[in-house]
Amino acid sequence: MSDSPVTESLKKLRQYLLTGVSYAIPFVAAGGILIALALAFAPKGANNAPDPSGSQVLSTMLTIGVAAFSLLLPILGGYISYAIAGRPGLVPGFVGGFLCNHIPVQNPVEGGPTEVSTGFLGALVIGLLAGWIVNQIKKIPAGKILKPIMPILIIPILSSVFVGLLVLMVIGNPIADMMLSLGNWLETMGTGNQVVLAMILGAMIAFDMGGPVNKAAFFFGLGMIQQENYAIMGAVAAAICTPPLGMGLATMLQKKLWKEEEREAGIAGLAMGMIGITEGAIPFAAADPLKVIPSIIVGSMVASTIAMLSGVGDHAPHGGPIVIPVVDNKIMYVVAIIVGTFVTAMMINALKTISQRNAKQDEEQAASAAG
Repeated sequence: MSDSPVTESLKKLRQYLLTGVSYAIPFVAAGGILIALALAFAPKGANNAPDPSGSQVLSTMLTIGVAAFSLLLPILGGYISYAIAGRPGLVPGFVGGFLCNHIPVQNPVEGGPTEVSTGFLGALVIGLLAGWIVNQIKKIPAGKILKPIMPILIIPILSSVFVGLLVLMVIGNPIADMMLSLGNWLETMGTGNQVVLAMILGAMIAFDMGGPVNKAAFFFGLGMIQQENYAIMGAVAAAICTPPLGMGLATMLQKKLWKEEEREAGIAGLAMGMIGITEGAIPFAAADPLKVIPSIIVGSMVASTIAMLSGVGDHAPHGGPIVIPVVDNKIMYVVAIIVGTFVTAMMINALKTISQRNAKQDEEQAASAAG
């Protein structure tokens, strides 16, 4: 009994995403842990935030970590495209992934040029589109003269142009407009309904893990610090670290549900979560977004709501356990993070257990029907 066309397409899509993730995980782990170590041992600077610039060793470590981490989107986009179209898909995938981190737009607030990022979701989409575009170009009939240079010259150039124009001309401005709209919307909400605001902030922080939606919530919290309202940043800070901590804990609680490389990514996620790097959850979300994203959103919403209702205040523009020294109501801040982390871990493990059980039942039914 063969799978339906829809099921077969979903399996292929999952395989494309897993290919990109498997290549991206080492970059996340190396970059994230180096950044985490640099910030963990750095002395406090302005606004009591970690400042490694005074130490050559720590600042060098941070620079190397940022370099490794900045390759995440190109690697993700490039190898998703590679999984679809083979080696000719690498160039447009890498180019598109790089541009996802560097979309030039006009700053809608201050004027002048600025750069925005699509986050990992943009890289996923661009990787899929790049692979599809390359496969379409491959179908173009080529003569004896052009055929040998198609995979090494014609296809990379044409596909890179198409993908680049798509990122720069189609994606950039909508993202900038979205960030402005989200910021304005949060400002109009104010702090009138603390629970609703905290839930929204938590969901935004977790949704794209460092992408534009995450940044809109973060900069709203940063703006509130400047107005001496530290409760908003307190809720944001608790939500920031929950996704990587929750995913890391999930891989430890039920190891059989996770592959070896996922458990290794979980260890890196725990390190990054301790230092407030939400992107530590990206490898998991990229591999299985339909289960992971809802799980981390719920966990971050729980953490931010507990922090808000408990009067947690964060005086530093950062999150995670690393900012505990400058947090008001430290105990409840820790409680918020712990509860949010456990909610994330329990939810994702429950969803994976159900999914694997259903998949096993389907296989047994298929085997029974075939027999």
